[in-house]
Amino acid sequence: MPGHTDNEITVNAPVELVWDVTNDLPNWPELFSEYASIEILEKSGNTTRFRLAMHPDENGVVWSWVSERTVDRAGLTVKARRVETGPFAHMDIHWEYGEAPGGGTRMRWVQDFAMKPEAPIDDAGMTDRINHNSRIQMELIRDKIEKLERDKRKTVTGRR
Repeated sequence: MPGHTDNEITVNAPVELVWDVTNDLPNWPELFSEYASIEILEKSGNTTRFRLAMHPDENGVVWSWVSERTVDRAGLTVKARRVETGPFAHMDIHWEYGEAPGGGTRMRWVQDFAMKPEAPIDDAGMTDRINHNSRIQMELIRDKIEKLERDKRKTVTGRR
């Protein structure tokens, strides 16, 4: 059975800020703890093709791949896929944003994938890994955006 993950978090900030920060690709190495660098390869309309590189793993290996990401600002969604799939047979990612009940922004990431037979991990193992890491990254992103929002409010009210 192919891999599937579905993770979401509420960010105590307006959807516009959450959208802008999480879709600022050149800033991803500062936003995500796992990415060391990003190189924008091509931009056409709402679609960007880019290369991501991770920090070296415990064996000193730097994992890198090319992805393509299409944003729909009006619909508050993003569709992404790995172009260079590496150990994946395919990897498709859907991000969606919306107003959260009680305020703030609900950010949701859904990933559908399958591992290649020769991959060092199977679909179930990768599902566990992605679920674990998504929660870590979402909490980190939430904390960074909420700090930006607090700092913005302090500046607007004149408090520092």
